[in-house]
Amino acid sequence: MSKVKSQKSKVRTKKIKKGDEVIVLSGKDKGKKGKVEAVFSKEDKVVVSGVNQYKRHMKRRSQAQGSEIITLTKPLPISNVSVICHKCHLPTRVGFKREKNDRARICKKCQVEL
Repeated sequence: MSKVKSQKSKVRTKKIKKGDEVIVLSGKDKGKKGKVEAVFSKEDKVVVSGVNQYKRHMKRRSQAQGSEIITLTKPLPISNVSVICHKCHLPTRVGFKREKNDRARICKKCQVEL
């Protein structure tokens, strides 16, 4: 029997990086914009500021500390977000352009480096 690698184990190129401006394409926060705070490449997920936030009720752990409600930002699948080009201000796909030994990410619509 041969071992078959799963989809998750493949090394993928990072099309979305920390600090990118993105828009949410689907889900409860569809249409919201935000900056990428973290990228989890093994899980194919990103954390976007101000998007996909949930409230969690925390129990009282001691007499001094009371119970509280905290807000958590949960990660989104990478496929549910799209990078916004800083020149054309539209959601775009990310392409790669090779110049000498460098790989630059470019906007597929206006060919500007991201």
